[in-house]
Amino acid sequence: MNNKNNKSALTTLVTVFFFWGFIAASNGVFIPFCKTYFNIDQFQSQLVDFAFYGAYYIGALLLFILSSTINKDILNNWGYKSGIVYGLVLSALGAFVMYFVINGAQQGQTEVFYLVLIALFIVGLGFSLQQTAANPFTVELGEPSKGSHRLNLAGGVNSLGTTIGPIVIALIIFGSTPLSGDELATMIANNQIKLTTLQMLYLGVGISFLLAAALFHFSKKLPQGKSDATFEKANKARNILILLSVIIAICFTMIFVTYTEEVISLEAIENKRLVLLFIALLGVVGCIWFANASASKNAKGWGAMKYPQLVLGMLAIFMYVGAEVTIQSNLGELLKFVTDKANNLNALNLPALTDAAIAPFISLYWGGLMIGRWIGAITVFNPTKGLKKWLLVIVPFVAFAVILVVNFGKYSINEIVLFSVCIGVQIIGFFLAKDNPVKTLKIFSLLGVIGMLLGVFTSGNLALFSLLSGGLCCSIMWPCIFTLSIAGLGKYTSQGSAFLVMMILGGAIIPPLQGKMADIFSIQSSYVLPVLCFAYLLFYAFRAKMVLDKQGVTY
Repeated sequence: MNNKNNKSALTTLVTVFFFWGFIAASNGVFIPFCKTYFNIDQFQSQLVDFAFYGAYYIGALLLFILSSTINKDILNNWGYKSGIVYGLVLSALGAFVMYFVINGAQQGQTEVFYLVLIALFIVGLGFSLQQTAANPFTVELGEPSKGSHRLNLAGGVNSLGTTIGPIVIALIIFGSTPLSGDELATMIANNQIKLTTLQMLYLGVGISFLLAAALFHFSKKLPQGKSDATFEKANKARNILILLSVIIAICFTMIFVTYTEEVISLEAIENKRLVLLFIALLGVVGCIWFANASASKNAKGWGAMKYPQLVLGMLAIFMYVGAEVTIQSNLGELLKFVTDKANNLNALNLPALTDAAIAPFISLYWGGLMIGRWIGAITVFNPTKGLKKWLLVIVPFVAFAVILVVNFGKYSINEIVLFSVCIGVQIIGFFLAKDNPVKTLKIFSLLGVIGMLLGVFTSGNLALFSLLSGGLCCSIMWPCIFTLSIAGLGKYTSQGSAFLVMMILGGAIIPPLQGKMADIFSIQSSYVLPVLCFAYLLFYAFRAKMVLDKQGVTY
């Protein structure tokens, strides 16, 4: 395609990124509401993320297993365009299922909560198919050297959805008036606030998915995006992923069973749940490291996993998504959990917030991702060197202005100034990184480690905005990790993309683990988990450079 058609096709393609962001970010408000509405603990509330992000893993894995069975790349046979269309239709089905399962739902009906998880799982399956197709498709729509920048542009649109989503969900559920915890509980008990208020939203979302599918299907500007590459079997990769699935399934099944057993010792059963969650996490890490070690000795049967930059990149995606999701998923509980009842202070020694008042901070967190992705997309438009320097300073504050407009009147002057300082640090990071994915990943991983440590060991606004800065740090990581992971894969690029999408599994494993840590220890101390996630990403930045330099791959 010529450059003009490339831009037209890219414009059509990025529309789907908005939906991903809107639904995913809405979970940040939906999770604390479900905890109150269904009378469940913090771990159970995090099953919203487990169902939603676990579907990414299951969807991509099933696609890979079926392709291996028929010895043909199913997605490539369909074409990226058709893959996105099918994914949108599947997500629409999930949205319509949600419409029906929440019909007449009452407070405390835990069985309805599990039906909600099924609906979110179906939506996530559709997103899995869409992402497996859309990410490599976006990279292909232009010069390979600017692939990560196009992903940033698409990510910027995605983040617009993440900024708006929490506010829309909070407005639908709670209205415009913030409610105290007692007021909310009373209104739920009296059926004045119902889950059924979300019915029309999901009906509208489902219709929107179908309209987007029609737009993609009938768009003449968007090519099918097929590859001539021969499908390569990877039986050993398939087997290790099946083993990983079995480990996770066993661990979570045993956890679910504990919620149906008679409780003799709450402490013992809580510790058992925590151990099982850690086993699931170690299962992921262990299987990935085993694959890397085995493939380095004998590459036959491993397919794309014979490339260490991909295998270690899979774990990097796992940790990145886990950190990105868990920071905000547990943020609601952090901000509303009262530790000092006399002064109504939360875990950070700040005024405890209501469920409704949490939404602007969830929006601010996801808005941080939008800011970084808008900055990362600047290069797509080929500005002059001088103009680019100015844009690196101006664009983030324009994006911040959008966040402030969306949340008009929700932040104090002090909060605006504090987040502006965080943005300033991010801008310095971009100047130092100079558009290099390795340097970018190193800088923002280190900033993530520092931010999370401050969030764990300090209090007040310093702790809060250090945690919120996690969104700014995560904003640029997906395209960096994705680009480094598929660099030099050649005919294995499509398969490698599927493996990377599977590792969105991090959003299903890490938030519930942090939720259980919060149940047993404290919500603030549980944020040591994203510290470890960012630490691995810092390691990956160094390791990926060594591997690619050794292979002579340019990036």
